[in-house]
Amino acid sequence: MPRDSAVSRELDGDGAEWTVTDYLLAAAVDHLAAANWMFASVNTDEDSDPPETPVPVPRPGDEAPDTDTVSAREQRPAAHGGPDRAELMRFFV
Repeated sequence: MPRDSAVSRELDGDGAEWTVTDYLLAAAVDHLAAANWMFASVNTDEDSDPPETPVPVPRPGDEAPDTDTVSAREQRPAAHGGPDRAELMRFFV
């Protein structure tokens, strides 16, 4: 069945319109945002506020983030198992 068929849309939902290239491009954007965030985290003063955590590109089938309860600024990488500033410094130094 072609991607734009009714059967594909019913089975895959919004994912029927995403190709492998679209998924790879979204992954590249997410990794670039994470790398920029790490660079900014390591190169900011300890007294200043840390940079905002990057928000991943939404994929088909992902639930929409509940922005009313927790803002992107309040979501720190350490809360999601990611590195904090001290861990990044140890890694890059």
